[in-house]
Amino acid sequence: MRQGPCSEEGCFTVLKLFEHVLESDPLIDEVGFIHPSQFNLLDEEAGSSSVYQNELQPNNETSRKFWNQDHKLGISTDILVQLCKDAKHVFLLAFEEYKRHGNACNESQIENFSCSPGTPEIEVMRHSQAVLLLSSDFGTAWNARKLILSKKDQLSAFTEELRLSGLILSNSPKSESTWSHRRWIIKMISQRFSTPQVIITKESELVESIGERSKMNYRAWYHRCWLVSYMAIEQVIQELNKSKRWAGLHVADSSCFHYRRRLMLKILESLYVKGGNAYDKSEARKIWKEELDWNKELVERYVGREALWLHRRFLSLNWIIYFACNDSDVSPEPGESIIMNEEIAIFIDNEIHLLESSMTVPDTKFEDFQAQALHAGVYMLWLTKKMPELWRMVEEKLGTEKVKCVLSTIAQERPSLLHHLVNV
Repeated sequence: MRQGPCSEEGCFTVLKLFEHVLESDPLIDEVGFIHPSQFNLLDEEAGSSSVYQNELQPNNETSRKFWNQDHKLGISTDILVQLCKDAKHVFLLAFEEYKRHGNACNESQIENFSCSPGTPEIEVMRHSQAVLLLSSDFGTAWNARKLILSKKDQLSAFTEELRLSGLILSNSPKSESTWSHRRWIIKMISQRFSTPQVIITKESELVESIGERSKMNYRAWYHRCWLVSYMAIEQVIQELNKSKRWAGLHVADSSCFHYRRRLMLKILESLYVKGGNAYDKSEARKIWKEELDWNKELVERYVGREALWLHRRFLSLNWIIYFACNDSDVSPEPGESIIMNEEIAIFIDNEIHLLESSMTVPDTKFEDFQAQALHAGVYMLWLTKKMPELWRMVEEKLGTEKVKCVLSTIAQERPSLLHHLVNV
């Protein structure tokens, strides 16, 4: 029979035990919540017992609270609710004490939780760590840590905070508050110590590893896009090469392609830097052409993937604006009209061929081919809205009947989108 919630006397003992586990193994890199029935299985897999029991209770199956082995920490789901309540209670008391600049812990308020020796600042950092590992979006705890860290002048204090937030993300990979706190840390490091490129590289690798475990994680990929502003152009090129394989294996995840677009925009920005530090335009053209060719391969291999067609919109339009019709060293003005030339005509001709091949729907029940025809039609119609002069080329190349077929496909699947593209 499973044991119920801990007694009032024992509750804070469990919290002390939890904080003791965290302090005794500062290299913990992963935390998770596990059902009590899984402790034995974890012991068998680890080959030894690494379970912490409540000191007030006997060593039996129902008394198990924590599991710690090879820097991995498991917390029993039986104690989560009460443990979180107690952690918040003690943290808030410590934070109030810190704000009053007191030097001693008020034991009459904290009742059964005896403060360990230390300043109010240390107590706030200890208890907020426990709270956030249990409730990652508890903003008051994050704000308390910011308040204390903002007064620090040691780089190690901020790198340790990156380690803690990484531990929290191991169990809460979509925690907006945690990702936001990491960005605050990096800003502080950048302002006070300059931004070591190794930190940016590790941040990027962290997002990729979390992306493997947590699919479609917009918050993680937004964080990775945000990092681009701190990257030198050499690191941007490295990131573009490193993320290519991951993107090719996750063609339905638009977040990764959005990240690649952010990297490529950084390349475009670097073309027009003043003072002789501009990136070589011929190299940028080569990168863009390789991305277009690779995207086409993916479009043809993975039929019906909208993320690939959205990426192609970005690539095609910027290829035309920055490379096909702009050979100068001056950045094109927003809204500047595009003058048709031979290179643009050849490019559009190839895109029309891609449209034609994509519009061919075999007699099959698979819906991917219908999706491919739809995405191809929307792509070409979108491109003609950006460059109205292309519409005549499309009509000449495809013929009236095929153009009607393209419009009919879009009208059947997405009539509101057709209305938007035709009338805007």
